[in-house]
Amino acid sequence: MTATVHLVDGTYELFRHFFAVPSRRDARGVELGAARAVAGSLLRLLEEGATHVGVATDHVIESFRNDLWPGYKTSAGIDPALLGQFGPLEDLLAALGFTVWPMTDLEADDALAGAAALADADPGVHEVLILTPDKDLAQCVRGHRVVQVDRRRGERRDEDGVRERFGVAPESIPDWLALVGDGADGFPGLPGWGPKAASAVLGRYGHLEAVPADPGDWQVSVRSAARLAATLVERRDDAELFRTLATLRLDSPVGEVAQWRWRGPTPELDRWAARLGDAELVRRAEALAAARGG
Repeated sequence: MTATVHLVDGTYELFRHFFAVPSRRDARGVELGAARAVAGSLLRLLEEGATHVGVATDHVIESFRNDLWPGYKTSAGIDPALLGQFGPLEDLLAALGFTVWPMTDLEADDALAGAAALADADPGVHEVLILTPDKDLAQCVRGHRVVQVDRRRGERRDEDGVRERFGVAPESIPDWLALVGDGADGFPGLPGWGPKAASAVLGRYGHLEAVPADPGDWQVSVRSAARLAATLVERRDDAELFRTLATLRLDSPVGEVAQWRWRGPTPELDRWAARLGDAELVRRAEALAAARGG
């Protein structure tokens, strides 16, 4: 087996399609427009040649990280019409024959990180494509083999691209986020630490614990170095907590690469097509399965 693995951030896809496509409700009035659009988008991925595909979703937005930091992101404020499509999306994609990882205690990003590491270690895998622009996933990039892809913008980011974008190596991304913060995930970083300072310091030292406490020992030129160094010393516990929040777990139950191979739709797809009023989903899926001998 020589495979290219596609790992899809289903949560990101659902959000972006929700704000981009018209409403579409089933006979009971349940909003399914975004779920239908994501399904069509992933069929297009198969039509472009993808063979091994895993899709991770935040079945429950809250995770173990909410117990660590009270301000961590929650489902509060999310449009119910969007939030209500996670379950249907997972079922629809499974009916189409995709491998789906609905996450509860862990997050979709954790599943993608674990799957990327597993695929990277598989000698039968040629390339691993993580399909999301989420900066958290930049920590999973490895050389030219494990890369991030922003399908909407048509951009690829390998290890050199991560360094160019953030000023640090992929393995330093959790440290960088600990200093800068991540508004999307709900933690603030350390006062005074902006992207430029974090990139300069971590580009030289790599990780928080390697940064000298005395700014006189810093081998980089950073404005307000004394204040930043004092903040890092005084807020060390916060910085380490934020790094923990930003560090993706690799122990999600994602199975094995061979199990992610798309082998065609299940009989449940007919029911979904009828519910969506979209026979084209069946036609496209069956045509793909036939072309691949499924």
